[in-house]
Amino acid sequence: MTGPEATAEEVERLLQARWPETRIEPSLVRMQALMQLMDDPQSRYPVVHITGTNGKSSTARMVDELFRALGLRTGRFTSPHLESSRERICLNGEPITEERYVATFAEIEPYLKMVDDGFGVPEDAQHVPVSYFETMTAMAYAAFADAPVDVAIVEVGMGGTWDATNVADGRIAVITPIGIEHAKYLGDTIAQIAGEKAGIIKPGATAILAAQEQEAAEVLLARCAEVGAVAAREGVEFGVVDRQVAVGGQMLSVQGLDARYDELLLHLWGEHQASNAACALAAVEAFFGTESTQVMSEDVVREAFFEMTSPGRLEVVRTSPTTLVDATHNPAGMRATVRTLQESFDFSRLIGVFAAASDKDIAGMLELLEPVLDEVVITRNNSSRSDDIDGTARIAVEYFGADRVVVEPDLPEAINTAVTIAEEGEHFAGVGVLVTGSVYTAGDARKLFNPDRKKPWEKS
Repeated sequence: MTGPEATAEEVERLLQARWPETRIEPSLVRMQALMQLMDDPQSRYPVVHITGTNGKSSTARMVDELFRALGLRTGRFTSPHLESSRERICLNGEPITEERYVATFAEIEPYLKMVDDGFGVPEDAQHVPVSYFETMTAMAYAAFADAPVDVAIVEVGMGGTWDATNVADGRIAVITPIGIEHAKYLGDTIAQIAGEKAGIIKPGATAILAAQEQEAAEVLLARCAEVGAVAAREGVEFGVVDRQVAVGGQMLSVQGLDARYDELLLHLWGEHQASNAACALAAVEAFFGTESTQVMSEDVVREAFFEMTSPGRLEVVRTSPTTLVDATHNPAGMRATVRTLQESFDFSRLIGVFAAASDKDIAGMLELLEPVLDEVVITRNNSSRSDDIDGTARIAVEYFGADRVVVEPDLPEAINTAVTIAEEGEHFAGVGVLVTGSVYTAGDARKLFNPDRKKPWEKS
C-alpha cells in the first residue's frame, strides 16, 4: 500500500500501471462499486457536468473562473492533461498539491484493490480492473469531498452515459457542440453520439445546450423531455449578442438566461471560445436560479471574463516569431482553429508543426490546415499513440505537395525547423509557427517553451 512518504511520481507510476484510459470497457459497474465503498463522495456537493466533442475543458475552466469570482470554493476535473496528471484535479483553480495527490490516492487504494478483485461488481459483468481514468475520477471526487468544495465542475472523459464521471448527478448539464469522434464507442452518426452524451442530463437538471446540428439538438431535447430537465439553448434562451476582435482577444456582449452583460473582454480568440464563454455564463446563472441577478453583478462577471484562460488552446508561448500551441485533435476543432487564425491573426507566413495520435482523423485535420499553412513539419510527440510519422507525411504530401512538407521526428528540432522556415525570405514581419494535432503535442511543446505563468496582458 502507498504510504505518506510516497512521491507524486511513484503514484503516477502506479496509476500508469492500471488498465489504460485508451482501452475502454463501456460500463459504470466498477465506478458504482467503488463509489459505494467510498461512501459516495460525488453526492456531497452540487456538480456542473460538461460533455460534448470540443470545448469541454475550456468551458469547464470558464465555469470555474466565474464561480470563484463569486466567492465559491471549487473543484474541477478535466482530461486529458497537458503536462502533469495533477492538472486534472484542481481545487480553487489550482492543480492539486503533490501532498494531497499522494494522500488521496493512498485513501482510495484499498478500495481499488477490492473492486479489482470483483467486490461489488455483478458476476455477469466483464472482469476488468479499475482503469487509470476511473481511478483519477475517484480521486477527484474524494478530493472535492475532503476539501470540501461548494461546487464541482466535472468534464466527461468520453461520451456520457457510461463515462466514469456519470456516477455523479449533475444539477447542471452542459453540452458543447457535438461532432463525429470516437465512433468505435459512441456511434458513427451525430444522433448516436448525441444519445450517448445526453446521458449526463439527469431528472430535474438544467441542460445548457450549445448550438448544435439539428439531429443532435433533437436527441438532446428529447432527453430533456424524457427526464423532466429544463433545456436552455444557445441562440434562443442565451447567447453571444455581439463580438468584436480586440487586442489580445475579443470584446463580447452576452445575453444570459436572466440578464445581459456588455463589454466583456475575453483573452481568448475565436467564435468558438465566445460560445464556450456564453455557455459557461448560462450554466452559472442556472446554478443560482432566481438569485442569479442578485449574485452576479456585471462588474464581477466582467472581471471573471478578463481572467479566463485556456492553456494549449491557440496559446501564444513565444513571440518573434509568434508561436501558437494548439491542442486541437479532430476536424471539428481544427475547423474552428482555422477560422480563428483567419479572423484574429494577420500572418504573412505561417508554418505548421503537426503530430497526431494514430486513431485520429489525420487526413481531415491536414486538409483543413492546408489553406492557412505555407509549409508543414511532420513530427512525433511523446505519446505511445503518436502516429507513424511516414504515414502522416504521405497524407500531408497529398494535400500540401512534397515541396511544402518537411519530416523531422524530434519535436524540439521540428519546432526549430519551423522557426527557420518561417523566418526565411522576405516575410520576417508577421511570421508565425503553429504547433498542433494533439493534446500531447501541445503538452510537449508547452514543456519546451515553459511559458510564463503570468497572463500575457499582466505587467511584470
